[in-house]
Amino acid sequence: MQSQELSGLEHKFCRFDQDIKIKDGAEIAGYASLFGAMDQGGDVVARGAYAASLQRMKASGRAVKLLWQHDPTQPIGIWDDVHEDERGLHVKGRLLTDVARGREAIALIEAGAIDGLSIGYRTIRASKDDSGRRVLSEVELWEVSLVTFPMLPTARIGAKSEDLSDRLFRDLAEVVNDARRRLASADWAGPPPLKGV
Repeated sequence: MQSQELSGLEHKFCRFDQDIKIKDGAEIAGYASLFGAMDQGGDVVARGAYAASLQRMKASGRAVKLLWQHDPTQPIGIWDDVHEDERGLHVKGRLLTDVARGREAIALIEAGAIDGLSIGYRTIRASKDDSGRRVLSEVELWEVSLVTFPMLPTARIGAKSEDLSDRLFRDLAEVVNDARRRLASADWAGPPPLKGV
């Protein structure tokens, strides 16, 4: 059930800035979303958009998941603190060094190979502003992932063919999400039984 719910999430990327760093071998902190920053889809997240979702999660004892590349089968750590401030959605957590992918993530961040954080969410309330941008005033936050490929044109430094790479990534993501939806659908009976077992 959860994989079906996660397959339809929207995603937004936020580039690591000077506030994102690995501390004490496994701690990570930074902004997963910035208020008022327009993405390449023309969306802007309004201040306060995460507040209701974070309150609901806290009341029900749930937490925002820390995933690798938006893959619900690859949790790599724990977000200890997720809150809004005047700038955006700030996250602070720990990458799990007992998990192989967690150790890999630490090495990739320290080497500069991982570009940022990306949120997985559902839109609850949105409207268009005078310039035609979609302003997200309430979203249901599910997860914050470490990601390799940015979704915003300005998120990659020195990429000469950003439009092409972004389009290729979106196409690849669409294929993967479609495959996940098909696997999660009721008409898929699962893999064939093993022979001789």
